[in-house]
Amino acid sequence: MVSKASIKFLSDLKKNNDRDWFQANKDRYELYKQNYQQVIEAMIAEMIPYDKALQALTPKDCSYRINRDIRFTKDKTPYKTHMPIWLSAGKKNTNLAGYYVHLEKGNSFIAGGVYWPDASDLKKIRKEIDFFYDDLAKIVNDKAFVKVFGALERNDENSLKTSPKNYDKDHPGIEFLKLKCFTASHKIDDGEVTSSDFIPKIAAKLALLKPLNDFLNRALTSD
Repeated sequence: MVSKASIKFLSDLKKNNDRDWFQANKDRYELYKQNYQQVIEAMIAEMIPYDKALQALTPKDCSYRINRDIRFTKDKTPYKTHMPIWLSAGKKNTNLAGYYVHLEKGNSFIAGGVYWPDASDLKKIRKEIDFFYDDLAKIVNDKAFVKVFGALERNDENSLKTSPKNYDKDHPGIEFLKLKCFTASHKIDDGEVTSSDFIPKIAAKLALLKPLNDFLNRALTSD
Protein backbone atom coordinates (compact mmCIF):
# COMPACT_ATOMS: atom_id res chain seq x y z
CA MET A 1 0.00 0.00 0.00
CA VAL A 2 1.00 3.64 -0.37
CA SER A 3 2.33 4.76 3.00
CA LYS A 4 1.20 7.98 4.64
CA ALA A 5 4.90 8.68 5.25
CA SER A 6 5.53 8.68 1.47
CA ILE A 7 2.75 11.17 0.78
CA LYS A 8 3.92 13.34 3.68
CA PHE A 9 7.50 13.25 2.37
CA LEU A 10 6.37 14.40 -1.08
CA SER A 11 4.17 17.11 0.44
CA ASP A 12 7.05 18.41 2.57
CA LEU A 13 9.39 18.24 -0.40
CA LYS A 14 6.99 20.41 -2.39
CA LYS A 15 7.30 23.09 0.30
CA ASN A 16 11.09 22.73 0.53
CA ASN A 17 12.18 21.85 -2.99
CA ASP A 18 15.92 22.41 -2.70
CA ARG A 19 19.05 20.28 -2.36
CA ASP A 20 19.85 21.25 1.23
CA TRP A 21 16.45 20.13 2.53
CA PHE A 22 16.58 16.97 0.43
CA GLN A 23 20.01 16.02 1.77
CA ALA A 24 18.88 16.67 5.34
CA ASN A 25 15.92 14.32 4.79
CA LYS A 26 17.79 11.57 2.93
CA ASP A 27 16.60 8.94 5.41
CA ARG A 28 12.96 9.79 4.62
CA TYR A 29 13.75 9.62 0.92
CA GLU A 30 15.22 6.11 1.30
CA LEU A 31 11.99 4.95 2.98
CA TYR A 32 10.02 6.61 0.20
CA LYS A 33 12.06 4.77 -2.45
CA GLN A 34 11.38 1.44 -0.76
CA ASN A 35 7.66 2.14 -0.64
CA TYR A 36 7.69 3.37 -4.27
CA GLN A 37 9.11 0.04 -5.42
CA GLN A 38 6.66 -1.93 -3.27
CA VAL A 39 3.72 0.00 -4.71
CA ILE A 40 4.89 -0.63 -8.28
CA GLU A 41 5.43 -4.33 -7.64
CA ALA A 42 1.94 -4.61 -6.19
CA MET A 43 0.42 -2.60 -9.05
CA ILE A 44 2.07 -4.79 -11.68
CA ALA A 45 0.83 -7.93 -9.93
CA GLU A 46 -2.73 -6.57 -9.76
CA MET A 47 -2.72 -5.45 -13.41
CA ILE A 48 -1.33 -8.59 -15.06
CA PRO A 49 -4.62 -10.55 -14.75
CA TYR A 50 -6.32 -7.68 -16.62
CA ASP A 51 -3.57 -7.19 -19.22
CA LYS A 52 -1.19 -10.07 -19.94
CA ALA A 53 1.00 -7.76 -22.05
CA LEU A 54 2.37 -6.31 -18.79
CA GLN A 55 3.87 -9.62 -17.62
CA ALA A 56 7.47 -8.71 -18.46
CA LEU A 57 7.46 -5.42 -16.55
CA THR A 58 9.75 -4.75 -13.61
CA PRO A 59 9.63 -1.77 -11.21
CA LYS A 60 12.53 -0.21 -13.13
CA ASP A 61 10.38 -0.17 -16.29
CA CYS A 62 7.60 1.74 -14.51
CA SER A 63 9.40 4.18 -12.21
CA TYR A 64 11.13 7.52 -12.63
CA ARG A 65 14.05 9.25 -10.93
CA ILE A 66 13.01 11.88 -8.41
CA ASN A 67 15.35 14.41 -10.04
CA ARG A 68 13.65 16.69 -12.55
CA ASP A 69 15.11 17.48 -15.97
CA ILE A 70 15.42 21.26 -15.67
CA ARG A 71 17.37 21.91 -18.89
CA PHE A 72 14.45 23.19 -20.94
CA THR A 73 12.10 24.70 -18.38
CA LYS A 74 11.83 27.93 -16.43
CA ASP A 75 10.94 25.93 -13.31
CA LYS A 76 14.33 25.07 -11.81
CA THR A 77 13.10 23.20 -8.74
CA PRO A 78 15.27 20.07 -8.67
CA TYR A 79 12.86 17.34 -7.52
CA LYS A 80 9.58 15.78 -8.54
CA THR A 81 6.94 16.08 -5.82
CA HIS A 82 4.67 13.24 -6.93
CA MET A 83 4.91 9.45 -7.25
CA PRO A 84 4.59 8.57 -10.96
CA ILE A 85 3.93 5.04 -12.26
CA TRP A 86 3.77 4.11 -15.96
CA LEU A 87 2.68 0.63 -16.98
CA SER A 88 3.02 -0.20 -20.67
CA ALA A 89 4.11 -3.21 -22.70
CA GLY A 90 6.33 -0.72 -24.52
CA LYS A 91 7.95 0.27 -21.21
CA LYS A 92 9.24 3.86 -21.03
CA ASN A 93 11.12 4.07 -24.31
CA THR A 94 8.26 3.83 -26.80
CA ASN A 95 5.06 5.73 -27.41
CA LEU A 96 2.81 2.69 -27.00
CA ALA A 97 -0.37 3.24 -25.01
CA GLY A 98 -0.37 2.41 -21.31
CA TYR A 99 -1.64 3.13 -17.82
CA TYR A 100 -0.48 6.05 -15.67
CA VAL A 101 -0.81 6.57 -11.91
CA HIS A 102 0.04 9.98 -10.42
CA LEU A 103 0.10 10.21 -6.62
CA GLU A 104 0.38 13.66 -5.05
CA LYS A 105 -1.49 15.28 -2.20
CA GLY A 106 -4.43 17.21 -3.66
CA ASN A 107 -3.63 16.16 -7.22
CA SER A 108 -3.75 12.37 -7.53
CA PHE A 109 -5.21 10.81 -10.66
CA ILE A 110 -5.05 7.83 -12.99
CA ALA A 111 -4.96 8.01 -16.77
CA GLY A 112 -4.30 6.01 -19.88
CA GLY A 113 -3.91 6.11 -23.63
CA VAL A 114 -1.29 7.89 -25.75
CA TYR A 115 -0.10 11.32 -24.66
CA TRP A 116 0.99 13.62 -27.52
CA PRO A 117 2.07 11.07 -30.14
CA ASP A 118 4.67 12.27 -32.63
CA ALA A 119 3.64 13.05 -36.21
CA SER A 120 4.19 9.55 -37.57
CA ASP A 121 2.31 7.88 -34.71
CA LEU A 122 -0.52 10.40 -34.92
CA LYS A 123 -0.84 9.56 -38.62
CA LYS A 124 -1.14 5.84 -37.76
CA ILE A 125 -3.80 6.48 -35.11
CA ARG A 126 -5.84 8.67 -37.45
CA LYS A 127 -5.62 6.00 -40.14
CA GLU A 128 -7.02 3.44 -37.68
CA ILE A 129 -9.82 5.83 -36.69
CA ASP A 130 -10.58 6.52 -40.35
CA PHE A 131 -11.39 2.84 -40.94
CA PHE A 132 -12.54 1.76 -37.48
CA TYR A 133 -14.00 4.87 -35.79
CA ASP A 134 -17.01 2.78 -34.73
CA ASP A 135 -14.70 0.54 -32.68
CA LEU A 136 -13.35 3.57 -30.82
CA ALA A 137 -16.84 5.00 -30.33
CA LYS A 138 -17.98 1.72 -28.79
CA ILE A 139 -15.02 1.74 -26.40
CA VAL A 140 -15.45 5.29 -25.10
CA ASN A 141 -19.24 5.02 -24.91
CA ASP A 142 -19.13 1.89 -22.75
CA LYS A 143 -21.11 2.57 -19.57
CA ALA A 144 -18.34 1.43 -17.21
CA PHE A 145 -15.75 3.55 -19.04
CA VAL A 146 -17.98 6.63 -19.00
CA LYS A 147 -18.76 6.19 -15.30
CA VAL A 148 -15.08 6.34 -14.32
CA PHE A 149 -13.37 8.33 -17.08
CA GLY A 150 -16.18 10.35 -18.67
CA ALA A 151 -14.72 10.80 -22.14
CA LEU A 152 -11.46 11.24 -23.99
CA GLU A 153 -9.83 14.46 -22.84
CA ARG A 154 -10.53 17.30 -25.25
CA ASN A 155 -9.51 20.96 -25.06
CA ASP A 156 -8.27 23.81 -27.27
CA GLU A 157 -4.69 22.60 -26.94
CA ASN A 158 -5.11 18.92 -27.82
CA SER A 159 -7.81 19.18 -30.48
CA LEU A 160 -7.93 20.82 -33.91
CA LYS A 161 -10.67 23.33 -34.62
CA THR A 162 -11.05 22.01 -38.18
CA SER A 163 -10.63 18.63 -39.81
CA PRO A 164 -7.05 17.39 -40.21
CA LYS A 165 -5.45 17.39 -43.64
CA ASN A 166 -6.81 14.72 -46.02
CA TYR A 167 -9.94 14.06 -43.91
CA ASP A 168 -13.42 15.24 -44.78
CA LYS A 169 -15.14 17.47 -42.22
CA ASP A 170 -18.22 15.25 -42.56
CA HIS A 171 -16.36 12.06 -41.66
CA PRO A 172 -18.45 10.20 -39.02
CA GLY A 173 -15.38 9.96 -36.79
CA ILE A 174 -14.28 13.58 -37.29
CA GLU A 175 -14.31 14.49 -33.58
CA PHE A 176 -11.87 11.64 -32.90
CA LEU A 177 -9.78 12.57 -35.94
CA LYS A 178 -9.39 16.13 -34.68
CA LEU A 179 -7.63 14.93 -31.54
CA LYS A 180 -3.85 15.23 -31.22
CA CYS A 181 -3.76 13.43 -27.88
CA PHE A 182 -5.71 10.29 -26.91
CA THR A 183 -6.06 10.08 -23.15
CA ALA A 184 -8.68 9.68 -20.45
CA SER A 185 -8.22 10.39 -16.73
CA HIS A 186 -9.92 10.05 -13.36
CA LYS A 187 -9.16 12.06 -10.21
CA ILE A 188 -8.46 10.30 -6.91
CA ASP A 189 -9.33 11.65 -3.47
CA ASP A 190 -6.48 11.93 -0.96
CA GLY A 191 -8.21 9.52 1.41
CA GLU A 192 -8.24 6.77 -1.20
CA VAL A 193 -4.50 6.84 -1.82
CA THR A 194 -3.38 5.45 1.54
CA SER A 195 -6.30 3.06 2.06
CA SER A 196 -5.43 -0.64 2.41
CA ASP A 197 -7.39 -1.63 -0.71
CA PHE A 198 -6.18 1.24 -2.90
CA ILE A 199 -4.07 -0.80 -5.32
CA PRO A 200 -6.67 -3.47 -6.22
CA LYS A 201 -9.39 -0.83 -6.53
CA ILE A 202 -7.25 1.36 -8.79
CA ALA A 203 -6.20 -1.64 -10.89
CA ALA A 204 -9.86 -2.46 -11.52
CA LYS A 205 -10.43 1.10 -12.75
CA LEU A 206 -7.30 1.12 -14.89
CA ALA A 207 -8.48 -2.13 -16.49
CA LEU A 208 -11.36 -0.18 -18.04
CA LEU A 209 -8.72 1.56 -20.17
CA LYS A 210 -7.47 -1.68 -21.73
CA PRO A 211 -9.81 -1.60 -24.78
CA LEU A 212 -8.69 1.98 -25.52
CA ASN A 213 -5.02 1.02 -25.15
CA ASP A 214 -5.55 -2.05 -27.34
CA PHE A 215 -7.14 0.07 -30.06
CA LEU A 216 -4.30 2.60 -29.97
CA ASN A 217 -1.57 -0.04 -29.86
CA ARG A 218 -3.20 -1.84 -32.78
CA ALA A 219 -2.82 1.38 -34.73
CA LEU A 220 0.76 1.96 -33.64
CA THR A 221 1.98 -1.57 -34.35
CA SER A 222 0.17 -2.19 -37.65
CA ASP A 223 1.75 -1.55 -41.04
